[in-house]
Amino acid sequence: MTKQIKTSITINANKELVWEILLDFKNYPEWNSFIKSISGDVKVGNKIEIKLQGMTFKPLILTLNENTELKWLGHLWFKGLFDGEHKFKLIDNGNGTTNFEQSENFSGILVKLFSKSLDKDTKNGFERMNRELKLRVENTKHNQGNRCTTL
Repeated sequence: MTKQIKTSITINANKELVWEILLDFKNYPEWNSFIKSISGDVKVGNKIEIKLQGMTFKPLILTLNENTELKWLGHLWFKGLFDGEHKFKLIDNGNGTTNFEQSENFSGILVKLFSKSLDKDTKNGFERMNRELKLRVENTKHNQGNRCTTL
């Protein structure tokens, strides 16, 4: 069984600033209530450690395209049981704003068991993180002074 959760938000800043803050993992505790921490060398083929509330996992980085996309694949215990391919994608809207997409494709024999929790808790966590990222980026943009533009 498979399941996809996809969320998005428009952020009033260029994608370079959104990317800079998204990949500034050491400052996640200051603004991100969904992902508590990310550590490790973020390069394609490497495993990193991600801590959520009550859960730690070590996904494999699949894609890292600067200012555009970060994707990883994680497993619960072993491959095929409950797998998640998580993606952050930034799209330049051409008007000084960026569309931030956060999605995850779940697969494995336990997906059906976790389906209601994914629909509610995971989707809410994605949406909350999206709003928190938007606030962080837009406040950073505003506080940079010379890079601040009228919104």
